[in-house]
Amino acid sequence: MRIDLHTHSTASDGTDTPAELVLGAAAAGLDVVALTDHDTTRGHAEAMAALPEGLTLVTGAELSCRIDGIGMHMLAYLFDPDEPELARERELVRDDRVPRARAMVGKLQDLGVPLMWERVAAIAGDGSVGRPHIAEALVELGVVPSVSDAFTPEWLADGGRAYVEKHELDPFTAIRLVKAAGGVTVFAHPGAAKRGRTVPESVIADLAAYGVDGIEIDHMDHDEPTRARLRGLAAELGLLTTGSSDYHGTRKTCRLGDHTTDPEIYGEITRRATGAFPVPGTGGPSQA
Repeated sequence: MRIDLHTHSTASDGTDTPAELVLGAAAAGLDVVALTDHDTTRGHAEAMAALPEGLTLVTGAELSCRIDGIGMHMLAYLFDPDEPELARERELVRDDRVPRARAMVGKLQDLGVPLMWERVAAIAGDGSVGRPHIAEALVELGVVPSVSDAFTPEWLADGGRAYVEKHELDPFTAIRLVKAAGGVTVFAHPGAAKRGRTVPESVIADLAAYGVDGIEIDHMDHDEPTRARLRGLAAELGLLTTGSSDYHGTRKTCRLGDHTTDPEIYGEITRRATGAFPVPGTGGPSQA
């Protein structure tokens, strides 16, 4: 089995619609794909409706968190999307995205960048506006050569010149809420130092003691020494280890299935989940 447990669609900051994403996952030879848009489950229904036969969908979200001033992301799988407390927190994060993005555009204008809010909003479309949309606008203007080059201290990285904070969950609260909604939690790309400051191993140990289920290890932002270090830490802490593409369509260079999760780990994630269950494809609407 080929299993990719971290992807994004136009429901947040990807460039593929949820339907295009699941069709692309099948074409890439995946057996299982998780749709984990930022702080939203809005793309799940469209993905389910288009799900081709032979592909299983894992519903999820990537929750924005912060601890000790360091941003981090928590992947949440197979939770009940209607659980009120978790739904309310996701809404608070989403509601803060537009004023935050507007403030970042204002900072960029103060830095001499001729960026207009209307262009960022157009790039985001119906998705949850975020830094990748601003980064794409900077690429269009020739300010940076690629989206990843916008995530530096000079521009949009945490603490960067144009960075603005937003409402984010405490990771321990995120774990508690996801667990209460019957879901499973995995700390996303914990060693992605190129994105900015990363949490120390002591925090990962605290998260493990609190009940986080796993950490994402095989990821494009982790070099081999980082992966080896994280595998050792996961073994020491008894954490599940996952691998994922973190696919964003054309916004990033990674492809669906570039990194995958061991089927035994996937099986354990599904065994632990009680809020929702993987959705097997039935062939999409043409066979309904």
